[in-house]
Amino acid sequence: MANRILITKEGKRYFVKDISKDYHMEYGFISKADLKKKQGQVKTNTGTELGIFEPSFSDLYRKIKRGPQIIARKDIGLIMAETGIGKNSIILDSGAGSGALCCYLANYAKKVTAYEIREDFLNISKYNAEFLGLKNLTIKNKDIYQGIDEKNLDLITLDLPEPWNVVEHASKALKSGGYLVSYSPTIPQAMDFANAILERKDFAIIKTSEVIEREWEMEGRKVRPKSRMIGHTGFLTFARKI
Repeated sequence: MANRILITKEGKRYFVKDISKDYHMEYGFISKADLKKKQGQVKTNTGTELGIFEPSFSDLYRKIKRGPQIIARKDIGLIMAETGIGKNSIILDSGAGSGALCCYLANYAKKVTAYEIREDFLNISKYNAEFLGLKNLTIKNKDIYQGIDEKNLDLITLDLPEPWNVVEHASKALKSGGYLVSYSPTIPQAMDFANAILERKDFAIIKTSEVIEREWEMEGRKVRPKSRMIGHTGFLTFARKI
């Protein structure tokens, strides 16, 4: 079924799942005839103008199902920027949860495999992969603590309680120069992972970072930070196979 995004001049977005019937909102409604437009502008019955277009990946991503807490987009952005993944990258993501990270990576990489030990989370991540139309993402019911099937990987991402227990397996699975990235909500986890890396000769520690995002209001001369911001979500530790 075709979807549409409606957006006001102020940036408020509406996700239209069914364009076969009128879409109602606080500004009135958009007729089903107007919803068939793939781009441009439409008007509600009360005269409010909205932009209309087909949803991009990021628009669809905002509508994925959620089970466990997902990795924030600000953190995903740092992972992608620091590791430089692209259309030729082969990636493994472990601790898939709702599939947020592996889905985003799959939108840019050549191939992504994800491990998840809980079947309820596995079903959510598989649903999201299908919803986003990702054909290059394989999600397995597998425990990475028991080993890694894939070889010659460019990147391994971990969202696990004990990421240090994966380092030995990751060393065998990563190509030379490949990245191992751990996402941890607490600093003791990040510390133990970093120390496990530092004890080895086959990895170099790159850095540990957290990303804090603060959005601003801008309306005429009224310019100020918004009262609420996305503060701490987790620590990202980057290591590289040498």
